[in-house]
Amino acid sequence: MKKTYRVEIAELKGDSFYYPSKLGSLGHMKKIWYGHRSISASVKENPSGEQTAIISKSLAESLSFHENKLPLHLFIYKDSIHIGPLVGIFTSGITSILHKPVGERSGFFSRLLSLNKATSCIPFLFGEHQIDWESETIRGYVYRGNHWEVRDFPFPNVIYDRLPNRKTENSTGPKEVKRKFQEEYEIPWYNPGFFNKWDIHERLTEDEDAIPYLPETYPFQSLSAIETLLSKFRQVYIKPIHGSLGLGIHQILYDKNEHIYYCRYKDEKKINKLTKFPSLEAMFHHIFRKKKLHNLIIQQGIPLIRTNKRPIDFRVHTNKNHNGEWQVTAIAAKIAGEGSVTTHVKSGGSVKTLDELFEDKNLALIMQQKLSTAALTLSNSIEKTMDGVIAEIGFDLGVDKQGRVWMFEANSKPGRSIFSHPKLREFEILTRQLCLEYAAFLTEQSIHSSGGKN
Repeated sequence: MKKTYRVEIAELKGDSFYYPSKLGSLGHMKKIWYGHRSISASVKENPSGEQTAIISKSLAESLSFHENKLPLHLFIYKDSIHIGPLVGIFTSGITSILHKPVGERSGFFSRLLSLNKATSCIPFLFGEHQIDWESETIRGYVYRGNHWEVRDFPFPNVIYDRLPNRKTENSTGPKEVKRKFQEEYEIPWYNPGFFNKWDIHERLTEDEDAIPYLPETYPFQSLSAIETLLSKFRQVYIKPIHGSLGLGIHQILYDKNEHIYYCRYKDEKKINKLTKFPSLEAMFHHIFRKKKLHNLIIQQGIPLIRTNKRPIDFRVHTNKNHNGEWQVTAIAAKIAGEGSVTTHVKSGGSVKTLDELFEDKNLALIMQQKLSTAALTLSNSIEKTMDGVIAEIGFDLGVDKQGRVWMFEANSKPGRSIFSHPKLREFEILTRQLCLEYAAFLTEQSIHSSGGKN
């Protein structure tokens, strides 16, 4: 990982900055940057020889730099030293309740913001109402010493998108915030958007590396398309294009001996159902008559491997690391609950590690390698075909009885229920840590591409 240096605030004359001697001769430096704010300063080598950066109190105040004795990156470009990275985490639903500023999500954000020392960056939380466009400052939230604080920050080096849902993302306010930061300030905005299942599938079919992992999938157009898939695979899944958490998924099965259609789903009262029908027409009239059929996709059913007669799929998390490369950060097996159409925990599913699932350790290792290869291949394919800067993906992968890996879904803001498992908690920390470490890579890239104006 790139070398970091402890930055200290000290009583020095004027706007002064002492840099660590290991950085070499930097006598030509004229400016110190913090986020999108720069101040001309007297820049000299630390006379003590210690590998510490020292910033004068007046310079720190002018920059709105509040950190003391924190390890940070020093990005050198042309005549400037950039301290950071300063990472804005953008979300919605921020309240005036300081001990719980984002309601039930406050716990997640407090754990994310607490990684400032471990990641050598300065993350802060904000929403659209915390921005002062005139002064180019943000009233941001940090979590220090087990409590929340509010501080003023200059505009950040990069922005990490943590909007909670599609509705918020598509509303006017957040869309305008994103546009202004990207277009007017050229600030990198990473992990934008929620994936659309059909859009992802279409894009991946353009990449030969991804095609082997894709089940047959089509937008819903007619019952005959379902009949065709049923004749080939005997089971079909119907999914909402914008769905998440397994909501709205239906499994359709055909018993060719009895000429009966079965539908497994969760009803409006969230009760698992298995209902039989004499025809697809009868099924759709009963179950789908109130649904927007143009928002559905149909997908080939896969005969998944099972344990105790219950199907298994796998959640695999990938993250961009500090080198800007994809890395597998977590793998967990999800076992379907009794009668459930999905393996989600909220539908009665359970989570196991690969070692818990497979008694044969060699088999567990082989499965880990297969799933990792698939997830990294698909991550690179999605990155190549999608717009925007993607930093994390959660995949739902299945393995059929012949050992072939299939991709069911890819999520840009994956749920984190697998991390409730005691043996997976350390990987939850890793996923959060890499989301912030990637900000350092993105910041350095941005500084160079913008000619040092960031």
